[in-house]
Amino acid sequence: MNPFSSGTRLRDMIRAIRACKTAAEERGVVRKECAVIRAAISENDPDYRHRNLAKLMFIHMLGYPTHFGQMECLKLIASAGFPEKRIGYLGLMLLLDERQEVLMLVTNSLKQDLNHSNQYIVGLAICALGNICSAEMARDLAPEVERLFQTRDPNIKKKAALCSIRIIRKVPDLSENFMSPAASLLKEKHHGVLIAGVQLCTELCKASAEALDYLRKNCTEVLVRILKDVSNSPYAPEYDIAGITDPFLHIRVLRLMRTLGQGDADSSDFMNDILAQVATKTESNKNAGNAILYECVETIMGIEATSGLRVLAINILGRFLSNRDNNIRYVALNILMKAIAIDAQAVQRHRATTLECVKDSDASIRKRALELVFLLVNDTNVKPLTKDLIEYLEVSDQEFKGDLTVKICLIVEKFSHEKLWYIDQMLKVLIEAGNFVKDEIWHALVVVINNAPDLHGYTVRSLYKALQNSCEQESLVRVAVWCIGEYGELLINNVGVLDVEEPITIAGNRI
Repeated sequence: MNPFSSGTRLRDMIRAIRACKTAAEERGVVRKECAVIRAAISENDPDYRHRNLAKLMFIHMLGYPTHFGQMECLKLIASAGFPEKRIGYLGLMLLLDERQEVLMLVTNSLKQDLNHSNQYIVGLAICALGNICSAEMARDLAPEVERLFQTRDPNIKKKAALCSIRIIRKVPDLSENFMSPAASLLKEKHHGVLIAGVQLCTELCKASAEALDYLRKNCTEVLVRILKDVSNSPYAPEYDIAGITDPFLHIRVLRLMRTLGQGDADSSDFMNDILAQVATKTESNKNAGNAILYECVETIMGIEATSGLRVLAINILGRFLSNRDNNIRYVALNILMKAIAIDAQAVQRHRATTLECVKDSDASIRKRALELVFLLVNDTNVKPLTKDLIEYLEVSDQEFKGDLTVKICLIVEKFSHEKLWYIDQMLKVLIEAGNFVKDEIWHALVVVINNAPDLHGYTVRSLYKALQNSCEQESLVRVAVWCIGEYGELLINNVGVLDVEEPITIAGNRI
C-alpha cells in the first residue's frame, strides 16, 4: 500500500512526520499527504473523509495551510452518525473562525443539531457555536440556545450558558432574552451549572444596565444563599480542593456579588453578613483559601460595605503581608494601594509590616512596598518613615538604591515644613546615594540653602564634614563645593553655630 494513501491512519502520518530530521523533509511529507487528501476531496470519497479531516487538523496545528479542507467539515457535520459529526465539529472549530464566509453554510446544520434528540450531538453543536459564533449566527440561533435552558441534562444547561456568553458578547441587544434563564440557573444544585450560570449573569451585568438592575433585584438573595451553602457544606470529595469546598464557585459568586453590590447600598447591606462569615471562617493556611480571601477582600472593597467590614478586609491583607509566599504578599500590596483611598487609617496600622517588605529580597515586592509606603506618608508620620527609609538606604542593594533614593527625595520635598529638617535629610541622602540623586533634586537643594541665610553656616560645616568621608558621591561634592565657595568664611570663623552642632576649627589654608 502507498504509505500516503487515504487509507493511511493518522498515527502513521504523525509517525512519518516525527521521523523527519529536517524542516525540508517535513515539508515534503506534508506536501505529499496534502496532495493525496486533495485527490480524495476531488473524488468525493466518503469512506475516509473523517480520517482525512483528522490529518488536516494535525497539519493545521503544524502551521501549514489547510483551507482546501473547509468544506469537508460541513459534509461531516451534515452526516447522520455521531463519530462523523464529532470530527466535523472539531474541524469546524479548529480550521474556521467567524470571519470565514463559508461558516454561514453551517447555520442550518447547527440549528438541526441543536434540536436533535441525541444529547451528545446537541452538545457538539452547542460547543461549536460557543467557539465560532458570529453576530449573524447569534441572531439566528439564539432562540434554540435559549430553549436548551429547559432541558434536564446538566451538561447541556452548562454548555448553553457558556454559549450564551458568546452570543451576548456578539450581540448585546439579545441580553434581555437571557436574563430570566440566567437567573433560573442559580437555583440549580449541580456546581458546573451554577458556575456557568454565575458567569452568564456576570456577562449580562457588563452588557446591559437593565440586566444589572434585574439581577440585582432577583439574584442577590440567591447568591447569598449559594455562598452560605457552599461555605457551610460538609466534606464533598467531588468538589474538594485541599480541604476547601469548590473554591472556583466561591470565587465566581464573590465576583458577581461585587458587580451587583457596587454603588447599591441595599444589595451591599444584604451581603455584609455572609462576607464577614467568609472572611473569618476561610482557612488562610491553604492556597485555595487564600484565593477565596483575596476575592472576598476585593468584593468588600468594591461594594458599599460597612466600615467594620472594610477594616476586617484590610486586616486580612495585613496577614497576607506576613505570608512566606511572595505572590500572596505582592497581591496584598497591590490591593492595599487601592484601599488607601477607601480607609487610609486602617492601612496605616500595617505600616511596620509594609516597611519590612521594602527590605524584602524579592525585587518586585520591594518596589511595590516602596510605592505603598510613599502613599502612606503624611504630615504626622513623615519623620519616622523618612528615618527608617534612610537607614535602609545605607544597607540596600545597589540596584534598589536608585528607586529608594527617588522616593525619599520626593517625600522630603513634599512634606518638609522646616528648612533645617529638609537640609538634614537631603544631606543624609547625598552622603549615602549622591550618585543616584537627579540634577533637579540637588539644584532644588541649592536653592533652599541659598534662601535660608540663618542656616548657611550650619549647612557649609555639615557639608564639609560629609565631604571628608564621601568624596565618591558626585552630587554631594557638587553641592559641597558650591557652598564652600559661597560661604567659606562662615566655615572658617564658625559663624552661625546652632545649638545642635559642635564647633569645628579649620585653618584658612586648608580650604
